[in-house]
Amino acid sequence: MRRLAARGAAGDAGEVAAPAADSTDCAQGRSPRPRRLIDLCAIWDPGVFLPAAGWKRASDIARRRLNEAETLSSVQEAQLERLEAARPRRPGSRERGPMLRMARQQPPPWVHAAVLFCLLSLSGAIEIPMDLSQPPTITKQSVKDHIVDPRDNILIECEAKGNPAPSFHWTRNSKFFNIAKDPRVSMRRRSGTLVIDFRSGGRPEDYEGEYQCFARNKFGTALSNRIRLQVSKSPLWPKENLDPVVVQEGAPLTLQCNPPPGLPSPVIFWMSSSMEPITQDKRVSQGHNGDLYFSNVMLQDTQTDYSCNARFHFTHTIQQKNAFTLRVLTTRGVAERTPSFMYPQGTASSQMVLRGMDLLLECIASGVPTPDIAWYKKGGDLPSDKAKFENFNKALRITNVSEEDSGEYFCLASNKMGSIRHTISVRVKAAPYWLDEPKNLILAPGEDGRLVCRANGNPKPTVQWMVNGEPLQSAPRNPNREVAGDTIIFRDTQISSRAVYQCNTSNEHGYLLANAFVSVLDVPPRMLSPRNQLIRVILYNRTRLDCPFFGSPIPTLRWFKNGQGSNLDGGNYHVYENGSLEIEMIRKEDQGIYTCVATNILGKAENQVRLEVKDPTRIFRMPEDQVAKRGTTVQLECRVKHDPSLKLTVAWLKDDEPLYIGNRMKKEDDSLTIFGVAERDQGSYTCIASTELDQDLAKAYLTVLADQATPTNRLAALPKGRPDRPRDLELTDLAERSVRLTWIPGDDNNSPITDYVVQFEEDQFQPGVWHDHSKFPGSVNSAVLQLSPYVNYQFRVIAINEVGSSHPSLPSERYRTSGAPPESNPADVKGEGTRKNNMEITWTPMNATSAFGPNLRYIVKWRRRETRETWNNVTVWGSRYVVGQTPVYVPYEIRVQAENDFGKGPEPNTVIGYSGEDLPSAPRRFRVRQPNLETINLEWDHPEHPNGILIGYTLKYVAFNGTKLGKQMVENFSPNQTKFTMQRADPVSRYRFTLSARTQVGSGEAVTEESPAPPNEAYTNNQADIATQGWFIGLMCAIALLVLILLVVCFIKRSRGGKYPVREKKDVPLGPEDPKEEDGSFDYSDEDNKPLQGSQTSLDGTIKQQESDDSLVDYGEGGEGQFNEDGSFIGQYTVKKDKEETEGNESSEATSPVNAIYSLA
Repeated sequence: MRRLAARGAAGDAGEVAAPAADSTDCAQGRSPRPRRLIDLCAIWDPGVFLPAAGWKRASDIARRRLNEAETLSSVQEAQLERLEAARPRRPGSRERGPMLRMARQQPPPWVHAAVLFCLLSLSGAIEIPMDLSQPPTITKQSVKDHIVDPRDNILIECEAKGNPAPSFHWTRNSKFFNIAKDPRVSMRRRSGTLVIDFRSGGRPEDYEGEYQCFARNKFGTALSNRIRLQVSKSPLWPKENLDPVVVQEGAPLTLQCNPPPGLPSPVIFWMSSSMEPITQDKRVSQGHNGDLYFSNVMLQDTQTDYSCNARFHFTHTIQQKNAFTLRVLTTRGVAERTPSFMYPQGTASSQMVLRGMDLLLECIASGVPTPDIAWYKKGGDLPSDKAKFENFNKALRITNVSEEDSGEYFCLASNKMGSIRHTISVRVKAAPYWLDEPKNLILAPGEDGRLVCRANGNPKPTVQWMVNGEPLQSAPRNPNREVAGDTIIFRDTQISSRAVYQCNTSNEHGYLLANAFVSVLDVPPRMLSPRNQLIRVILYNRTRLDCPFFGSPIPTLRWFKNGQGSNLDGGNYHVYENGSLEIEMIRKEDQGIYTCVATNILGKAENQVRLEVKDPTRIFRMPEDQVAKRGTTVQLECRVKHDPSLKLTVAWLKDDEPLYIGNRMKKEDDSLTIFGVAERDQGSYTCIASTELDQDLAKAYLTVLADQATPTNRLAALPKGRPDRPRDLELTDLAERSVRLTWIPGDDNNSPITDYVVQFEEDQFQPGVWHDHSKFPGSVNSAVLQLSPYVNYQFRVIAINEVGSSHPSLPSERYRTSGAPPESNPADVKGEGTRKNNMEITWTPMNATSAFGPNLRYIVKWRRRETRETWNNVTVWGSRYVVGQTPVYVPYEIRVQAENDFGKGPEPNTVIGYSGEDLPSAPRRFRVRQPNLETINLEWDHPEHPNGILIGYTLKYVAFNGTKLGKQMVENFSPNQTKFTMQRADPVSRYRFTLSARTQVGSGEAVTEESPAPPNEAYTNNQADIATQGWFIGLMCAIALLVLILLVVCFIKRSRGGKYPVREKKDVPLGPEDPKEEDGSFDYSDEDNKPLQGSQTSLDGTIKQQESDDSLVDYGEGGEGQFNEDGSFIGQYTVKKDKEETEGNESSEATSPVNAIYSLA
């Protein structure tokens, strides 16, 4: 079973009508293309309607289609003519030459009317009714470059409208053209069109020149373009004798065509003298200039001759040049050659092209083997949407050139021997084109207005204003008019200001001429369409209600429904500048009476349009594909649902042609029965159910088998494939929260459909993204879908069988459900700090199916936990909110509630969040214990201020022995661990431990402890360690040296001898008050309690033993013995000099190191 659908919008009396399906849709054995006639702005695209997807786009498509219908592409024409000209003539043919015509599929006449109506309705321009006075307006004129066939009469068109009706006159070559003096020239009645008749003789060339038409009435003069009239020329080819062309095998060759100049230029193609086409490829091809290029000549090229042919457009004649013959000189082997350019010559060239035209770049190269051509643009890529390669990549065509296409292009010719390139510098110039074309200005007396004439081009065009065909500078002065460059400003306009203004903008590449009149009227509003129109439309289609009006001052227009309510604009309604009301998707509730009211200061006018909404015509039980034995009976069902107020007609087609109902067939309202099936009954059967507004199509295929075959075997032999996409989705049973979706199954391709997946898309939150809605068994093609409020739904269906999934169906019409308050709140509400002094509240935003209404927003509330603070709240449109100035890591209560324009959602749940974390304080009571020489135990308590959630602890430790440090080790612990036992690497080293806690922010303050020193071993080891230090060794050497010096001093003293000052024998230590002898000497007491020479008196008078045991007592004290002058002891010494001499001697002795040490001793 296959199904196609078509819909239309038609009308009866007073309606806007569209035709039913054209039988030409089924021509040439093709299935009718689906057509949905949504509005009169559907565009004809040969044989199929394109529903308007927006008025601007429809306008552009319409203009493009009409231009294409009137303009013949020179490239297509050349190709068609070349093929037609290459067709061998039949014997006895009376053709003078191939009479070529471009095959065009013309749309029906009503399509032109519909397109014209659409373009006029979209222009937004206000037209003055013809019963009111108005200046002339040119409505039709010939093209600027008007080339005519010399065999026909010359026609130069010029038509205009105005009230009163305008009169016409012409100029030729800027001089008045007196029609009355030339009997061959006449002007059509009520028109300015010139007719030049040559039936009585005359030369058309005598009338070549530049013509311009003037249309005039008492309110002004309008001008046509300057029309350049030229007569087509097709001169004969000069006779010439061509010698055979002798060329070496493998060498390049160019056969020049040099056609006679024609107007327009002829189409060139190459053939043999026997009218056989010349085979072209990348080695042999025709250039754009008409020459035939051989990249390298081969022996096979001598098998034919070569004749250049020129076809002239208007005369439809072909002129043939004498044929070239080739003689190829062969060699034992063809030498391979690097590429070189045959066209263009050299390594660089330049080319200029006008904006909007086609740019054709060409590179033809020679070489052996034949080079390949590649195209590039310097500094960028080729415009992929406009660039195409022609002539076996030898030509690059860029259509509709713009300024962005200027630059340097280069072609690269390469073969296995090497490569070369040619650079083409492209400059884009522009004839003038409109930026702001002046429009007719309709003003009321005393109003202000302006005419604007803005154009661009390259070079920049100049602007010249004229009024009624005369330069504005020479026109009578008007105090209400001011010219400011490209703008004419009118102030306090009066009736006398009526005129037609011309703006002429030109540069060296062309010109533009526009007429715009200024009309001063004082007219109350009036309606221009018939009153009380009836418009009948199909449900869910788009429609437009027109209300043409006029008034001066320009009235404002408003629409109302059923005589009440506010102005209709917005939502499902859109009002255009010209007053038309568009309803995007018709629903049942849109049925009613619509009133348009036009108002200005002079009054108001209104009109009514009655809108009736009809149910669509649907085939709900389609004919199925069937396989039947010959001679059996087959029944094809076609059950239709339609609007009962419309007349239904059911027709059948066989193989896309009307079915003849013979005596073996029976046609009923809902089926077609075929008795005694025969082989001729095999084919496709199409059921067409139509009303005056729309139609629906469904197709099935009937296979007729011979008696020995069975349907089961026939189907089993067929290959299986994925199902075809479902078609013709329809929405019915519309409700606030549900809708019924019906679809037509596609062909299962010999594998039964097991499931259907329904998907939806909405255009508010995620436009263009499809979501799965529900899944249904493969046995159904209609289902009720549960919907959410305020969602603009669009559905599509995917069929699934054992092979795979089909492509998605085309989307259904949109259906928007009504709104309601949200029934849920956002999920995944969280409160987390991103900094130590804030808290970020986030949540998952609600989607389109849970928003339930427009302007979805969220009410966010928060407060400190376990306090009686009031709730803080804010309304947020996004999905996050940041609370600032919070304490570090404090719990908060959070609530997020959804709200739309229909109300608030339910009370939200409370979620606990926390403000931002900070670095933690140091761990408390960090303890290091060493129970033995092998292990060290660490213990600690949690930080007093965690400042967040602890995520663990970091322990760093390093072994040291004196100044020696080992490698630092790092251990990470979980937040619950507060103990760690470490195995010592050796029993001698100590350890330094650093412990810190971590939060998400990072590691906090650290605490440091060292392990205790081991007993004995630690001390000994420390001493041994010190003894190896350099400083300790130096100190010991210094002390040894000092001792040695002292020993030397003592030895010297002992060897020298001398008197020593002594005191008299006393029982008390020597003091400053002790008396002296007259000779300055003291008595020396030899008592047991006298101090030794090696002792000194402390401050408190006690005797202090010197550190050194090496005293002079050992050398001479005690006993009564005496020494002689040779050093023997004499018992008692006296001082031979006074105190001053003694002090002087001491001072003198202190100057040498030995004396200094001696004095210390």
